[in-house]
Amino acid sequence: GHFCRSLTRLSTTAMEACGCVITSQDERKVVERCGKFEDVLDAGFSCVLPCLCQFVKGSISTRIQMLEINADTKTKDNVFVGIKVAVQYQVNGDSQSIQDAMYKLTNPRAQIESYVLDVVRSSVPKIDLDNVFLEKEEIAASIKEMLGETMGRFGYSILATPVTDIEPNMEVKRAMNEINKAKRLRQAAVDEGEAIKIRSIKEAEAEAARTEIQAKADAEAKFMQGQGIARQRQAIVSGLRDSVNCFKADVAGVDSKQVMDLLLVTQYFDMMKDIGGNSRSNAVFMNHSPGALQDLTQAIQGGFMSSLPAAPSFAQVQR
Repeated sequence: GHFCRSLTRLSTTAMEACGCVITSQDERKVVERCGKFEDVLDAGFSCVLPCLCQFVKGSISTRIQMLEINADTKTKDNVFVGIKVAVQYQVNGDSQSIQDAMYKLTNPRAQIESYVLDVVRSSVPKIDLDNVFLEKEEIAASIKEMLGETMGRFGYSILATPVTDIEPNMEVKRAMNEINKAKRLRQAAVDEGEAIKIRSIKEAEAEAARTEIQAKADAEAKFMQGQGIARQRQAIVSGLRDSVNCFKADVAGVDSKQVMDLLLVTQYFDMMKDIGGNSRSNAVFMNHSPGALQDLTQAIQGGFMSSLPAAPSFAQVQR
């Protein structure tokens, strides 16, 4: 490969010595006559006259070129940062620009780098570190404006000057990360507390709603239970009244009081029978003397009659 390139260069030199010049599509060649600028050769085949002292001075690439520049500077709050700028530039295609680029500027890359460093080191020290990240577009615009004005006099166009990287000192970067971490943890704690607060409020509201519903249900149940007890007592009183009336109708010479005494005693003994038949009932001691039967009847009748006014529509027995 190296031999082929060397052979190509020798062939090109030999052809130019004979006056035949081939120019690539991505370059322009400058022709001098007796050491003075004569012409710019475009892409393709051209002829020069060595006998008239016309020679090819050199070639200039018309491709877009990029130069990466690292600038170390200090911010307004005394933090050292490294700023990387990528400069994209190109030689203008007109004859005058190519002539200026060939004869006026020795090292365009060094010239561009010096201007970029000048702009960065004059603008960044006026900005705090946090604002450097926010204002990098303004920094890039300042670099492009100065380079475009300066390099335009030498036949170059500045296409773009983006700030591709801002690298603070490692200790500063670590501190910034810690600050950001603490800020996010604090916000997370606030959000968690707010979530707990909302959850507690919702749970309290749900508990209050459950209590209210339960209270309404209990009140309704007690109301229905009271109605049931009232109806039960009313049914018992109605049954007793019907029994007394039927007994008086079928048995002559018996008054209502005697019928009631008989019914009460019968009910009392039925109750005592149920108590005795239940294995979990306690012992009940009774006075079973013949004279105590009258007292038992009067006691039962007195206790039962005292509750009758609470039962509606019961006709009390006249003594």
